[in-house]
Amino acid sequence: MASPWIVTNTDDVRDRARIASAHDSVVGTHTPAPGVRRLVEESWQRSLQLKLDPDRLGTALEFDEDELREYRDAHPMSLVLPTIHSLLIRHTFDSGLIVAVGDEAGRLLWIDGDRSLRRKAEGMLFVEGADWSERAVGTSAPGTALALDHGIQIRGAEHFTRIVHPWSCTAVPVHDPASGRVLGVIDITGGDDAVAPATLPLLEAAVAAVESELRIRRLDELTTRPRRVTPPRRPSIVAAEPVLSVLGSETGRLSSGATVVELSMRHAEILTLLAWHPEGLTVERLARLVYEREDSVVTLRAEMVRLRKVLERADESLVPLSRPYRLAGKLDLDAHRVLAFLDRGAHRVALAAYSGALLPTSTAPGVVTIREELSARLRDALLTDASVDTLLAYARTDEAVYDAEVWRACLMMLPPKSPKRASVVSRLERIESELGVAQQVATGAQPRRS
Repeated sequence: MASPWIVTNTDDVRDRARIASAHDSVVGTHTPAPGVRRLVEESWQRSLQLKLDPDRLGTALEFDEDELREYRDAHPMSLVLPTIHSLLIRHTFDSGLIVAVGDEAGRLLWIDGDRSLRRKAEGMLFVEGADWSERAVGTSAPGTALALDHGIQIRGAEHFTRIVHPWSCTAVPVHDPASGRVLGVIDITGGDDAVAPATLPLLEAAVAAVESELRIRRLDELTTRPRRVTPPRRPSIVAAEPVLSVLGSETGRLSSGATVVELSMRHAEILTLLAWHPEGLTVERLARLVYEREDSVVTLRAEMVRLRKVLERADESLVPLSRPYRLAGKLDLDAHRVLAFLDRGAHRVALAAYSGALLPTSTAPGVVTIREELSARLRDALLTDASVDTLLAYARTDEAVYDAEVWRACLMMLPPKSPKRASVVSRLERIESELGVAQQVATGAQPRRS
């Protein structure tokens, strides 16, 4: 017996016509009709009871850009984006499919995948921040999966709203492994491939992996959470890899298990350079990378003594070895994570992990080089391969807010009728105006008065 949750006869033209006819009867004239799955018709009835208009998409943007960014950063689903990317998103870029991740209320938080399809999906407001619950758009895979708390496929005219009839989708809810409550939903949208027989089992397997990742992260959190009581003598069962965070901060933060140490800028610079050069650095070369003057070897050696004392209290495995200077253990640099995401094509995740320039006020020559390299690689990757929404998010960062090339690229990628074009054009005009005034000031010319 066929499962009621999946679409059958995806290649049957008569079946498509039967569903479209049933939609016209049930939704258009409120007349019962055969040829449609019971759970779909029940969803139509719920949509009618909500007085939704099948000819008008009732969804709306639930957040402005700042609110969406803040909400997503705090949402549990943000923790498993790398897993979702690895299992699903990276396979969709040229496959005519897109992947959406929504919250428990049906609001779309992240969308990635085939760039061309994402642009088309904007036409039905299938965009980040939009409400795709049943109460907003009627029958759809993400909204109905949440309403029924079950994985489901919705094809073509099974959607309540007619503007969505060219699309098909599969969605599965994600649950908190501890409490069992619904955390969100993962959806695959596109053409018939989005409701292929293997799509629902594939998505269910991906969701199971996501829930396992959430369970592991919760165990890690419980194991490594700082406590006020005296820690036990027995070592922790879960060994957390030390992490050095230096993005968007004038100092460094070293996290190792339950221990978090705030580092001075100088110590953060040295550790960053040693993590960036795992093969090691001679004392002379490290001195040149840390200090702007030449005669600094003695100064460096004195600073290394102080750094060793800090690391002995924080994590003895990180105490640097000498001849050459190098780290004895592995140190996870937050900048390395950004590059790893870029290398896998996870541009949106990389941008989310990039919280700002690396030690932005540091003038250490080696740190300046790393900072510029990281910034350039992020910019180049986003300009080359990122979706327009990801590029727009980057354009609004402090680093790119005056980057005219980035804003022009956004304008070229946006569909002609996109409502986002006006703000992009306005931003470009402002950049050109302010840069023009700056050039006049620099040359001693008097700014023109309007």
